[in-house]
Amino acid sequence: METNWRALYVSLLCCFLFCSFNPASCLLNETDRLALISFRELIVRDPFGVLNSWNNSAHFCDWYGVTCSRRHPDRIIALNLTSQGLVGSLSPHIGNLSFLRYVDFRNNSFRGQIPHEIGRLRRLQCLTLSNNSFCGNIPTNLSYCSNLVILNIIDNKLVGSIPAELGSLRKLEALGLAKNNLTGSIPPSIGNLSSLWQLFTGAIPSSLSNASALEQLALYSNGFSGLFPKDLGLLPHLQYVDISENQLIDDLNFIDSLTNCSRLEVLDLASNIFQGTLPSSIANLSRDLMYIALSDNQLHNAIPLGVENLLNLRFFLFDRNYLSGPIVVDFKNFSRLEMLDLQGNNFTGTIPISISNLSMLSNLYLGFNNLYGSIPSSLGSCHNLIELDLSYNRLTGSIPGQVIGLSSLSILLNLGFNGLTGPIPSEVGSLQKLAELDLSNNRLSGMIPDTIGKCLSLEQLHLEGNSFSGEIPQVLTALQGLQFLDLSRNNFIGRIPNSLAALDGLKHLNLSFNQLRGEVPERGIFLNASAVSLLGNNSFCGGITELKLPSCPFTNSKKKNLTLALKVIIPVVVFAIFLAGFVFFSIFWHQKRMSRKKNISTPSFEHKFLRISYTELFKATDGFSKANIIGVGSYGSVYRGTLEQEGIEVAVKVLNMQQRGASSSFMSECQALRSIRHRNLLKLLSVCSSIDYEENDFKALIYEFMVNGSLEKWLHAGEGTEQRELGNPKLMQRLNIAIDIASAIEYLHNGSSSAIIHGDLKPSNVLLDDEMTAHIGDFGLAKVISSMSIETQPHGSSSIAIRGSVGYVAPEYGMSDSVSIEGDVYSYGILLLEMFTGKKPTDESFKDDLNLHTFIERSLHDKVMDIVDVRIVSEDDAGRFSKDSIIYALRIGVACSIEQPGDRMKMRDVIKELQKCQRLLLN
Repeated sequence: METNWRALYVSLLCCFLFCSFNPASCLLNETDRLALISFRELIVRDPFGVLNSWNNSAHFCDWYGVTCSRRHPDRIIALNLTSQGLVGSLSPHIGNLSFLRYVDFRNNSFRGQIPHEIGRLRRLQCLTLSNNSFCGNIPTNLSYCSNLVILNIIDNKLVGSIPAELGSLRKLEALGLAKNNLTGSIPPSIGNLSSLWQLFTGAIPSSLSNASALEQLALYSNGFSGLFPKDLGLLPHLQYVDISENQLIDDLNFIDSLTNCSRLEVLDLASNIFQGTLPSSIANLSRDLMYIALSDNQLHNAIPLGVENLLNLRFFLFDRNYLSGPIVVDFKNFSRLEMLDLQGNNFTGTIPISISNLSMLSNLYLGFNNLYGSIPSSLGSCHNLIELDLSYNRLTGSIPGQVIGLSSLSILLNLGFNGLTGPIPSEVGSLQKLAELDLSNNRLSGMIPDTIGKCLSLEQLHLEGNSFSGEIPQVLTALQGLQFLDLSRNNFIGRIPNSLAALDGLKHLNLSFNQLRGEVPERGIFLNASAVSLLGNNSFCGGITELKLPSCPFTNSKKKNLTLALKVIIPVVVFAIFLAGFVFFSIFWHQKRMSRKKNISTPSFEHKFLRISYTELFKATDGFSKANIIGVGSYGSVYRGTLEQEGIEVAVKVLNMQQRGASSSFMSECQALRSIRHRNLLKLLSVCSSIDYEENDFKALIYEFMVNGSLEKWLHAGEGTEQRELGNPKLMQRLNIAIDIASAIEYLHNGSSSAIIHGDLKPSNVLLDDEMTAHIGDFGLAKVISSMSIETQPHGSSSIAIRGSVGYVAPEYGMSDSVSIEGDVYSYGILLLEMFTGKKPTDESFKDDLNLHTFIERSLHDKVMDIVDVRIVSEDDAGRFSKDSIIYALRIGVACSIEQPGDRMKMRDVIKELQKCQRLLLN
């Protein structure tokens, strides 16, 4: 949903930027300038210094974030200060900017009340104050802004009721009030807004059915109560209904009316107090329905027959209810189903065999029921499963090798708290991507198979509460990512393998209630008594004092053996020291002779991850000096620095932890980069998560430094000195860069089991090394998507902030909050067109329905040399084949940026075609 706002934002902003020019001049308007000065005076923190330009050295129309009218010079029509970390209150003098049409202050830290003076802005069309800390009531006189199209005040601290006066805003198309502390109900007058196509909060008035253009009804995560309106079926365009996480009390008979919504794709009623039996009319809902969620309610009895008619379902979520009886749904008809969640009910009977036909299924949750019988081995045919939870049932029999050997499982396999018997099948070694394996509290026996050492991605291993025997296998030490290991309440014998202490990431180890004996190691996790449990083993000794174990006996035979060993070892050690000294002296003498010829080389970090502290970064960047800043983004700044110990140049991306979303951006970037490696992706050398000298949270990512800067700088270098220093990237050079970028995107999408969507592909996020090889960076908006699907779930993101950058973001992002690999392809297409024309997608020449894609598409046949970047073709390059190559490349860019996502080129085909273009130029 968040990107539905984008289309409105962009269209309105473009209107303001491209007002018709009137050469008539007027005197300087002091009213507007003084209003801006008053605005600046109430800002107490400006971390990026964006308001530094607001001074008398420049005309106020040239100040950052300010746009003036071309028809009426000196009159401000737009203020855009989004995501700048500004702290302060909003000056009431904003009401003096009488020509103002567009205000976007989202993603800052404005506080205090929304000034009533905004009601004086009769020309205002867009008011976006979301993701701030505004408090108090919504000003009633906003209704005087009769031209408002967008009103977005989501995610603030507003209180009180929704003013009924807002119902008089007849032009309003998008109203966002969610994530506040509003009370009461939505005034019936809101239902009279016939242009409204998005509504984000409020109770649910019966007059809502008058909003005949309504497509999306999103009321999730509020405190609404009462009944569900039974006349929503009168909204013919309704596609999306999400009223989850409220307190609505009703039976489900209202579903009858929703059967009239023939376009309905998403129905999310989760986490309310809906009661009773599911009506049979649920089977008559829209054939387009992809997502249905009735989780966490009070539903009883069985799932009605006929739901198989919903053939396009992808998400079927009925968990945490009181549904009972056998699961009689024939799932074989759900050929597109990706997630099935029935956990936390009272289902009985066996696991339906028909689930095995769900070839697209990625997440299956049947835990916390009363299912019995064996686990169907045919579940092993669900080759897209990444998560399988059958825990807390009454399942019996052995674990099928086909299931525990399902190599697609990457998040969770939980078979705990059942009655399973037999050994762990050796096929467990196929779970090389799995993060968590839980076989606890069954009746499993035998020894842990050595093949478990192949599960290199395991972070949690739960085998407690079984009857496993034998020694703890040494192969567990191969699991270097293991953080949680529980082997308690089994029959293990022997000693603790010393190698367990070598698992550096281990945070919890439970070996209690076994038959283990011997000395406890004194390193690794065994140095933390609170992280280790050894109860119920009566023959342990040694270890650190906090474990309160007896000392280990030291026998005479051991003393004799030690004496004998010392007699042998001491001479050997003395000789080794002498030999080492001789070798050291020889090397030193050789290096001294060669010192004049020796070149200092950058150390390779191919096989190790740098450990870098806050202090080292502080020194490397001269105390994060402004002189070392090489870039500023929404969530922080990038500094150039030199690591003192390693002697290498790095780029240090420091997150502004006061900025909302910075932490999630940091996690997104870490998650996206932790398991990928490609020559055309910016290499992450290290991360630092610590506190600074003022004891504030500090997070930074340390990358290789790219000496040639960003592609943006090369494509749009200014005239004069900067242009002469950079030079002009020629046609072949641009083709090589385009292939580099395409190769990286193809790898992100298809190079591993989980697709990674970059989400913000643009020239400034493409960096060039000393050989002009391209590297994609900035994964702060990246999203890791399971292999089963490259579309997010309907919630996707609860924020409505625009995802990506204006001009490069795919048009379908304006219709939902889903992201997809096709969105990256679109961004790549726009970037490719920009590379060969030198025109930005936000170029002022694009008006009305004209954009970079249509501009080039219309010029390809007979005007291609008029639109190509004149700097590409030098005297040596000029000729027929250069022109053919340019046309070829532009056609690829056009094919990637087609409006319909399904019609865009695949990245693997893009690479092949660009290579053909490359060969065409070479020939």
